[in-house]
Amino acid sequence: MPADGALPQSALAGAGSRPFGIYVHVPFCTTRCGYCDFNTYTAPELGGGVSPKSYPALAIAEIGFARKVLGDRDMPVRTVFFGGGTPTLLAPGAFGEILRAIDAEFGLAPGAEVTAEANPESVTEASLAELRVQGVTRMSFGMQSAVPGVLAVLDRVHQPGRPLACARWARAAGFEHVSLDLIYGTPGEADDDWRRSVAAAVSAGPDHVSAYALTVEDGTRLAARVRRGELTAPDDDMLAGRYVLADDMFAEAGYRWYEISNWAAGDAARCAHNVLYWTGGDWWGIGPGAHSHVGGTRWWNVRHPAAYGARIGNGVSPGQAREVLTAEEAQLERVMLAIRLAEGCPLAVLDQPGAVPALVADGLVTVASESVVLTRRGRLLADTVVRAVTV
Repeated sequence: MPADGALPQSALAGAGSRPFGIYVHVPFCTTRCGYCDFNTYTAPELGGGVSPKSYPALAIAEIGFARKVLGDRDMPVRTVFFGGGTPTLLAPGAFGEILRAIDAEFGLAPGAEVTAEANPESVTEASLAELRVQGVTRMSFGMQSAVPGVLAVLDRVHQPGRPLACARWARAAGFEHVSLDLIYGTPGEADDDWRRSVAAAVSAGPDHVSAYALTVEDGTRLAARVRRGELTAPDDDMLAGRYVLADDMFAEAGYRWYEISNWAAGDAARCAHNVLYWTGGDWWGIGPGAHSHVGGTRWWNVRHPAAYGARIGNGVSPGQAREVLTAEEAQLERVMLAIRLAEGCPLAVLDQPGAVPALVADGLVTVASESVVLTRRGRLLADTVVRAVTV
């Protein structure tokens, strides 16, 4: 990555004509969950130089750096996503400072979606009200499960009812859009445990829910416990059954899938920032380890907050490395992402459209409005479908 962060002309061509968003990675956590391999740090792991108090100034400096790299193109920011980590370990006012910097450098588009992820124990009624005042428009709470034993295996520290209270508080604070995240397939979780968690999430009245199969990632405490035989890794057939159960319950409650792992109560409730990712938009990732993409060039920042802070302090790019996607790689990504969406992937962009009739016969896809759309069985076997229709 060049020290000045300069992008190739191929990336800058068309910048501003594509949707543009900003992701702000907040790398701080109070404790580390046993299943998590995200780029996050507890206080003892941080070392010197960077803290929740000093971080907003670094993020704001990178926003200014991004403006210099992208030049004076008109690139209004349609979406901002504060992810982590635990973004809400920052003071609510820090969100406002960062949003004002984004608006000053790029301009926030009218009606811009601004999402903040939150662990339930990291917010209160008062802090949620202040986040809304500071310009956050959407809250996403990490619920994971409603069952104490499941939360314990995941090393989640919040009380089971806390996410439901957070959803109520967020509504009372004026948030129109509230999302809950769930995880299924935790070792020891029974079907009834999962049914209880889905029912609890629905009862809280969010307009968006996400449900992800647990992945045992190398290097995590959970992986070590599975390796030692203390816990049993999730079984694919069990995970498929849990997905079907959730999909049925969400549909009965009025939610419709719009991406394999995401359901919304209506089009307005969809996460616009994630849709930007899935439909080939541009985004700049702020913060340690954050990934960015502009016009087929993808890069990622140095991971440790101290290294990130040092580079920002020296006025050089925090980028560690980058890649320019080949035409073949870009095509594969376009198909792979589009086919995960409820609108499907246009037949015209498939490499192997001749494979579609067999996929229809196998019950994996349907064809509607000149697009290939996954059936529910196809959602469970999406990788198989992608392999069939790509080179």
